[in-house]
Amino acid sequence: MASVRRLPPLICLLLIAVSASACGDSGPAGPSVGLNESFTLAPGEVAVVGDDTLRVQFERVSGDNRCPADVVCILGGDAIVHVRVFGSGGVGEYELHTGDDSLASVTHGSVRLTLESLEPFPFSSGPPIEPGDYRATFTAESA
Repeated sequence: MASVRRLPPLICLLLIAVSASACGDSGPAGPSVGLNESFTLAPGEVAVVGDDTLRVQFERVSGDNRCPADVVCILGGDAIVHVRVFGSGGVGEYELHTGDDSLASVTHGSVRLTLESLEPFPFSSGPPIEPGDYRATFTAESA
């Protein structure tokens, strides 16, 4: 039977510190995309846009009162997608809306971020959408 060797406590503390500092506070990594490319994020994910000058984090969805996919509605409803953007314009927190095209885009620094879609759609007979099940699709382009 092989013997197990324990590391000295100081080395264990150093390994923990190095591991913790390697984790950024911008959330789990997502795709790296160029300008004018669509990208989809789950809540908490971060996309790197362009040449690493812009990072977009999909934080959460609030107020999802979109018309269920299996119902005919007069109005389409709205959901609010919360994003955090890191870039040359500093850090910005924004609310993008699914129900109003004029509120689906924001300019941060020299980049315009647009919410293209939010999935899944609710169903009248289905269970409520769990927060982690949302997927938001965005595009970023030069402003």
